[in-house]
Amino acid sequence: MCPTPPTKGLAFLNLPKQAVGSYHFSLTGDDEGVFGVDSGFLYATAPFDREKHPSYTLKVRVTDKGQPVIDPITIYIQVKDKNDNFPQFTKESMSGIVYSGLGTKSGVRLLDPEKCNMYNLKVTVKDMGEESYAHTAEGIVSIQVMENTWIPLAPVNLQENQRGPFPQRISQAHWSGGPALYRLNGAFSRGLFTISSEGVISVTRPLDREAQAEFQIEVFAESPDGTAYADSLTLAVTVGDDNDNAPVFSQQLYQADLNELAVQGTEILRVQATDADAPATNNSKIVYRIASQKPESKEPLFRMDRESGAITVQAASLHGAAAHYTLEVIAEDLAGQKGGHSSTCTVILDIVDVNDKPPVFSQRKYGPFKVPEDTETGFLVTEIAASDEDKPGTDSWLVEFKIESGNEGEIFELQADRENNAASVILKKELDFESVQEYSLVLSARNVGALVAGGYGSDSTATVLVQVVNVNEAPVLSQEVYVESVEEGVPAGTVVLTVLGSDPDTPRGIALRYSLKGDTNEWFDINEYTGEIKTARVLDREVMEGTYTMVVVAEEIVSPNSTPMSVTAAVTINVKDLNDNYPHLVGDYSQEYLCSLQRENQAIIIGAADEDVQSGALQFSFSSDPTVRRNWRLRPINGTHAYLSMGLSYLVPQVYMVPIIITDSGTPRLEKQFDLPGV
Repeated sequence: MCPTPPTKGLAFLNLPKQAVGSYHFSLTGDDEGVFGVDSGFLYATAPFDREKHPSYTLKVRVTDKGQPVIDPITIYIQVKDKNDNFPQFTKESMSGIVYSGLGTKSGVRLLDPEKCNMYNLKVTVKDMGEESYAHTAEGIVSIQVMENTWIPLAPVNLQENQRGPFPQRISQAHWSGGPALYRLNGAFSRGLFTISSEGVISVTRPLDREAQAEFQIEVFAESPDGTAYADSLTLAVTVGDDNDNAPVFSQQLYQADLNELAVQGTEILRVQATDADAPATNNSKIVYRIASQKPESKEPLFRMDRESGAITVQAASLHGAAAHYTLEVIAEDLAGQKGGHSSTCTVILDIVDVNDKPPVFSQRKYGPFKVPEDTETGFLVTEIAASDEDKPGTDSWLVEFKIESGNEGEIFELQADRENNAASVILKKELDFESVQEYSLVLSARNVGALVAGGYGSDSTATVLVQVVNVNEAPVLSQEVYVESVEEGVPAGTVVLTVLGSDPDTPRGIALRYSLKGDTNEWFDINEYTGEIKTARVLDREVMEGTYTMVVVAEEIVSPNSTPMSVTAAVTINVKDLNDNYPHLVGDYSQEYLCSLQRENQAIIIGAADEDVQSGALQFSFSSDPTVRRNWRLRPINGTHAYLSMGLSYLVPQVYMVPIIITDSGTPRLEKQFDLPGV
């Protein structure tokens, strides 16, 4: 409690300037009668107690003869705190229980209830920290020390596939510190393990070791509000194995090829099976054996290693054996003992024929075949074939053909027919009688599989003779299209380009005659023997329109009774432009006039152009004769136009011929004077 004496002047009311004594003051919000108001002052009539009433909201009304003088005034008062209360414990009697060995502090671990099972602790509480004017209070806390029953749980071993009854008790946890709710947590399916209110842990159904071999179950003891009393305990459950799984082969069908010359002890293949039961136990220890063989044989041909699953050749020789054998193999667990599980797989063995017979050509020599030199590629020259006495369809029977020699330049190729051990000799590239007249192709026949007996003799080699037939061929030019550039204005007789041609039938290329077609304006001449093209007259680009196209013809020179062969090529001449055209005025100015008394902005617009190709890019300058510059003025608008206007404000009205000089910007510069009428 804060004893505050009655005080005047807690607040002053700002009232109209007249005798406040004639006003009537009323106060609301003071249910305890702690405040008073008089003559505009609010004052306290009794001490404040912040712990009972920390704040006040007052409303003051002022009236004069029953009428309000001002609007009601609201006043907020906060009571400041003073340290006038002593601290108090929430309970008169305080007690607690600790269990030996549970805490993380060494002091708790050393408590021994047999030596001392009760401690009374004097506890002092102080407010205001270490301030000298702080208040204190004292209390007694009784601590009882009890023996801990929350101890580690022993590991549990459970056999898989148990028949019950369920649930089956496997362990128990106990919290001795009062009422506790027990809870389990861990990596197991919901409801597989349960714990009762007494802490009894049970398994509710059979376990499967192959699904999960171990469990780590956390056991919690909690207060009714869910607070853990101590760290959780761990119950380790190991699932014992039961021989409930049969061996499983990695594959149901095995297949292998076995060379008929394989010697005794040769390993053919290995089968493999696994067992899901516990490793390193008889439940998963597998042994193998051959149950049957089809077709059967008088003597055992194959042997099975019972530990590794390796199948080897047991017979001294496989000569005369069947082409195929089917074995049924059994895998048994429990190391083959009675009562175990087993499974089977099938092994198919193909006895591979040995390649001891080389292929033989059906004939040693093919041809000669006469093939014209202009024959198109892809042409079938001939077909070849070879026979082999080994087993059809095997690598010992299949034949690969190869051109060993005589195919310089790779003119020919072979296309194989593997189903029939045959091949086709195909023309791959064009023939040229002038280069090669005859081909002698040496072919070999070899098996795909290695020949293990004997060798390849002369019967495995054949010759194909091809004779090239000469054909009169058309001449050829060095280019399909000739393009050249020349400046206009060059004199007649200027060499522009030379066309080069040759005749494949005459390697020196001297028997050709050249001519031009399409030169309708006869701008060019060609030397009929050398192919040299010259200008026939001075070229004019503006007449020729820049690009001139014609055709050159190269023709064989033959006897009068023979028909010559020829070849053509397009010739394009690009004529370069020269600045050889003078500029000229654009438009008719005969009707243009100016008023003799100069008007503002009156002028005649004049334009210029020329016929050169680059005229669009040319810039023209406009000037007048010095003798008339006083009277007339030229002002450029852009590179092709200018204003012509009077240089004086007044000229005598009449027709004036104004000399104007127009100059282009080409190389060389060209200029021309024009007399423009002006009024």
